[in-house]
Amino acid sequence: MGIPSKYDPQTIEGQWYDYWIKHNYFHSEPDEREPYTIVIPPPNVTGVLHMGHMLNNTIQDVLIRRARLMGKNACWVPGTDHASIATEAKVVAKLKEQGIEKKDLSREEFLGHAWDWTHEYGGVILEQLKKLGCSCDWDRTKFTMDANMSASVIKVFVDLFNKGLIYRGYRMVNWDPEAKTTLSDEEVIYEERQGLLYYLSYKIQGSEDTLTIATTRPETILGDTAICINPNDERYAHLRGKKAIVPICNRVIPIIEDEYVDVEFGTGCLKVTPAHDVNDKELGDKHNLETIDIFNEDATLNSYGLHYEGQDRFVVRKAITKELEEKGFLVKTENHLNKVGTSERTKAVIEPRLSDQWFLRMEDLAKPAIKAVLEDKEVKLFPKKFENTYRHWMENIRDWNISRQLWWGQQIPAYYFGDGQDDFVVAESKELALALAKKKSGNPNLTVEALRQDEDALDTWFSSWIWPISVFNGILEPDNEEVNYYYPTNDLVTGPDILFFWVARMIVSGYEYRDERPFQNVYLTGLVRDKQRRKMSKSLGNSPDALQLIKDYGADGVRVGLLLSSAAGNDLMFDEALCQQGKNFANKIWNGFRLLKGWEVADLPQPEASKLGIEWYTAKFNKALVEIEDHFSKYRISDALMAIYKLIWDDYSSWLLEIIKPAYQQPIDRTTFDAVIQIFEGNLKLLHPFMPFLTEEVWQHITKRSPEEALVVAKWPEVQAVDEDLIAGFDFASEVVSGIRTIRKEKNIPMKESLELSVLNEGNISKEWDVVIAKLTNVSQIAYVDSSVDGALTFRVKSNEYFIPMSGAIDVEAEIVKLQDELKYTKGFLVSVQKKLSNERFVNNAPEQVISIERKKEADAIAKIETLTKSLENLQ
Repeated sequence: MGIPSKYDPQTIEGQWYDYWIKHNYFHSEPDEREPYTIVIPPPNVTGVLHMGHMLNNTIQDVLIRRARLMGKNACWVPGTDHASIATEAKVVAKLKEQGIEKKDLSREEFLGHAWDWTHEYGGVILEQLKKLGCSCDWDRTKFTMDANMSASVIKVFVDLFNKGLIYRGYRMVNWDPEAKTTLSDEEVIYEERQGLLYYLSYKIQGSEDTLTIATTRPETILGDTAICINPNDERYAHLRGKKAIVPICNRVIPIIEDEYVDVEFGTGCLKVTPAHDVNDKELGDKHNLETIDIFNEDATLNSYGLHYEGQDRFVVRKAITKELEEKGFLVKTENHLNKVGTSERTKAVIEPRLSDQWFLRMEDLAKPAIKAVLEDKEVKLFPKKFENTYRHWMENIRDWNISRQLWWGQQIPAYYFGDGQDDFVVAESKELALALAKKKSGNPNLTVEALRQDEDALDTWFSSWIWPISVFNGILEPDNEEVNYYYPTNDLVTGPDILFFWVARMIVSGYEYRDERPFQNVYLTGLVRDKQRRKMSKSLGNSPDALQLIKDYGADGVRVGLLLSSAAGNDLMFDEALCQQGKNFANKIWNGFRLLKGWEVADLPQPEASKLGIEWYTAKFNKALVEIEDHFSKYRISDALMAIYKLIWDDYSSWLLEIIKPAYQQPIDRTTFDAVIQIFEGNLKLLHPFMPFLTEEVWQHITKRSPEEALVVAKWPEVQAVDEDLIAGFDFASEVVSGIRTIRKEKNIPMKESLELSVLNEGNISKEWDVVIAKLTNVSQIAYVDSSVDGALTFRVKSNEYFIPMSGAIDVEAEIVKLQDELKYTKGFLVSVQKKLSNERFVNNAPEQVISIERKKEADAIAKIETLTKSLENLQ
């Protein structure tokens, strides 16, 4: 095969992905090997690839490809989530465009449209993941609304209900007026917003007295059913037992007393609206107050809103404020910073609302999951700092509101047979429900037609909390071969924003349904932000087109760009320049390979420099491998890549290839060439999980290989003993090389002009590396001398002094002047540093890192002064 002059990702990426798929490298079946399993955090079925997906799935692919190379039975299960709220909203919007309202459709008709939408747009993101190189087992692709996945969800609901853990309750919930559904507490995002505090005057019945209360929501006065004062507040002692009149609606309401009222907030009086505030509801229940709900499901006002009926709550807020002012009820307004709950999905402001909902009791269920993470460490979080967040959430867990007023999703398997509060049964099918209903009602003549299934669907998270079990059918068939082999899974890679939504709940369900952890390690990635630290979003327009990035830089370039600055749990400041860096790295490897394959190979003796260079790089490779394994064990994926990057860019490309490179138009010896090809293959194995396309392309160009010999299923290098002496010897030699190169550069001495090098033989200096030094610097002779060499330029490596005789190559007088100027400057610099270090206040208050930097500056300056002084002595 000829090697193209340029590496072109566009040409080769699709070709190699098709090759991997054709040969079934990504597919897994249970066998005798150790399994390594990852389940994908299922993206929304309506979603398209964004930067967060790119980062998350690149990390998963790195882990799965490495496991495959390590000989494990790697299984990465892909899939999508039906995303009730998001998908239903999109379907409703599409129907509206066609002039169809959801309310005019039956449930079956609407679901038909939802499935049409899913079949048209669903799975787009999975196809996009293939462009990124993700090596998922596509034969195992799951969707949370697949028949057996839905059946698993229903079975779990019935089981938990029968255990007394699921109940129906009339409670204050978070209502999303845009999606027209309830949300769990975790789906509400609280934002600080600048608002107003409205001071309103209420008349006291039967007197001329008034009472002033402060509220942030003047529109809700129409639902007031009491005013509450603190019994210890003497300011209002005269109002005990009296009644107040609500402005505008003129409703007469009692003045009640309760220590709940904060005497410091506002005026120390509280208007009580039990239908629209969770704390007011508790007061209402305690004091037997009337409950008046003034809102429709879309947060417009209902008939209790009087002349504001049908208007939006925020429109009413402005209008009612104006009316209150005109009628003399508005005393004043003040600026007020308020925490406002918004829907995580639709961004709408949440409305507290009383409604019948289904709840899952979480307190006891959470206990094994708390123990697993915080005590037994059966599940490890990376980075560890998230354990505190996990502890806070889990130890303060509330019952989970699992019902949603939606049609897209698993319909709650509760069947009503009468009008009484308890006239329902829960079963996996209508047939089973009928048998239960006959028994519960005592009516043997009850028919299926008489049963009415609950209209609500289950929270989407209620299907994905069993994901690691249900993808292997472990709910419906708890003892099947696949779930016994693949579960528990190994690693979970996800964002910290769903640590509670999803991760914690999966741990809960794992212990409830398998009595073991669902995964061993949770790697929590940071969020992808732009250079200004803003979260990437469509609305800000700061999120690049993921597919365009792949087109511009190649999938490998984008993967490297994302990972180079992606420490676990820390946000990634995305910069397109990082992708360019990844692309440059790919080109560096490609060009290095072309250089290698361009050499003629001959049966010649191996030069000593090449032999030494190969031994050194082998030691360096083994040392890097130990470091890389350590990084992987701690989920420092970015650090692992950086170690490989430096190994290949610096040690292999910049040093080893230079050491072994044959003279111009001369062949390379076969021993060296074969050894370097083997070394290069080792590099490709390390790099393959990060840059799969480039590495496979180069691997296949090295020699003709069968499908069984493809890089994707090659063998990961094994850790060998590290020869530290070789590494130390080369480190010393490389400093000598750098010293000579610096002199060449400063004095404009071209590489083709050979130099002589003298070494002051003050100790036991190893001469082993002289062949490498001579090769890399074009030094014709290295002499070991007992005294300084006059007329020579000097440099120092550790305690050894090196001389390069100039013999007319430079203007000595001009060089002396230059060295004197440099010495004067360096002495001045040293004085300024030492002055800083002698300042007690600076030393006592500056961070340790800053002080150590200053001490290094001092040491470097002292060493430089010594070298410059020596050079001057030699030239004078």
